[in-house]
Amino acid sequence: MIVFVFGNQDIDVDSLSLKILPELRKKIPEISFLVRDPNEDFELPENATIIDVVAGLKKVCVFNSLDNFQAPPQMTLHDFDLFSHLQLLKKLGKLPSKIKIIGLPPTISEEKALNSVTAILLYSKNSV
Repeated sequence: MIVFVFGNQDIDVDSLSLKILPELRKKIPEISFLVRDPNEDFELPENATIIDVVAGLKKVCVFNSLDNFQAPPQMTLHDFDLFSHLQLLKKLGKLPSKIKIIGLPPTISEEKALNSVTAILLYSKNSV
């Protein structure tokens, strides 16, 4: 199983996924965690799993569709984020039909995020 991890270590509210990544790798070594930048060109395999911080969440949530998201305002190309890239892949017909986005609220503790994501990934891995 491959899990794509997005975040920005230079922006505190967008860095939670990267902060918990070393512990995720220790807890679930059989999963390959790949850090990606939404501003770079990338494609996702079928059954893609993504971890990213999602503004507005109060708890860790799992999304299976982009329809659950509201597009953020974009003023410049710097505002091009993961959601924008996923929308582009969808328009190009390159978005996997099965996608799982594990959304992290920017305000929860690293411990709560780590425990929640670990439980979700272990359940996903065992239910395949």
